Amino acid sequence: MKYFHLVWAALFRRKTRTLFTLLSVLAAFLLFGLLDSVRTAFANAGGSVAGVDRLVTFSKVSFTMALPKSLLPRIQAVPGVAEVAYANWFGGIYQDPKNFFPNEAVSENFLDLYPEWVLPAEQREAFRHTRSGAVIGASLAKRFNWKIGDKIPLQATIFPQKNGSNTWTFDLVGIFHARDPKLEGQENVLFFNWDHFNEATQFGGGNTVGWYAIKLADVKRGDQVAQAIDALSADSDHESKTQTEQSFTTALISQFADIGLIVGAIMGAVFFTLVLLTGNTMAQAVRERIPELAVLKTIGFSSQSVLTLVLAEAVLLLVLGGAIGMALAGVVVDIVRARIGNTVPLAPLDVSIWLLGLALMVAIGLVVGVLPAVRGMRLRIVDALSGR
Repeated sequence: MKYFHLVWAALFRRKTRTLFTLLSVLAAFLLFGLLDSVRTAFANAGGSVAGVDRLVTFSKVSFTMALPKSLLPRIQAVPGVAEVAYANWFGGIYQDPKNFFPNEAVSENFLDLYPEWVLPAEQREAFRHTRSGAVIGASLAKRFNWKIGDKIPLQATIFPQKNGSNTWTFDLVGIFHARDPKLEGQENVLFFNWDHFNEATQFGGGNTVGWYAIKLADVKRGDQVAQAIDALSADSDHESKTQTEQSFTTALISQFADIGLIVGAIMGAVFFTLVLLTGNTMAQAVRERIPELAVLKTIGFSSQSVLTLVLAEAVLLLVLGGAIGMALAGVVVDIVRARIGNTVPLAPLDVSIWLLGLALMVAIGLVVGVLPAVRGMRLRIVDALSGR
């Protein structure tokens, strides 16, 4: 831009005011990047299952509804299924609700479906043969300073034992770690034997499972396998739904809230406040520079040129702060995805999110700059220089 130096100088004429305004824009678009990452993850979660090697089958009615264990051999017989495991959500608490971490009762072959988790062979065998055995991730072991041989008491919030006790005590027999260090967030979980859970729980057992995890023999047949599995229980009192793991997590969280509505409401409030703040900043900046704009017109700048300069200043303010905020959001999303895995669905900040963000920056810049720019364009030189 030919007059970029003029726009830049005008923008930083009041450095302190501009800095605080930039920080406000940065914070708004940092929040936008984070929230749109969540929205995009939920929006894309229901797509095709083709191209993934693991599926999850759960109740079509609700995640809280159990499926009969009798489905196991029928699912195993579906063409394209390589291996099937099953699990139940437990929801136990260690000492204090603040210490929450995922804990699940799983079948003895459950960990075989997750080659990205490394567990020594002898610990895997110990888990198979220890009724009260438990396996945890390395991050969780580090968090509570647990080691092999420790006993881990969990307070049941959903499933008390048949003897009336709410305390379930597990023997730690294995510690796994993620093969990829970037996925250490998947290490914050505890698994224990489903058979032990099924025998000891006061209710919720009865040879029912929470969900099935399915390993595909051919990832290209994911859609066909999913449809065949769901057909097994069609028109029954336990109809199932088969999805990818990402879609499963998304469906679980979606039961608690309308994520799209929440994100839209938050961002609407944030951007409305941002428009008021930056609009006031631009109006004040132009009001202070009335004599300067009059001088520009005096030396030959047209009214359209003045209009363009003020609009460019407003857009630059939004783009500068917004781009930094989006870049920081990308870094935060990558860190969070690495630490928590799929616990909270997050999509990387791809081109579509960046384009939407840039469009919002330009649009807000034009909105907040249009009134001050029109005032500058209609400025009469004589009135401005005389202080009227």
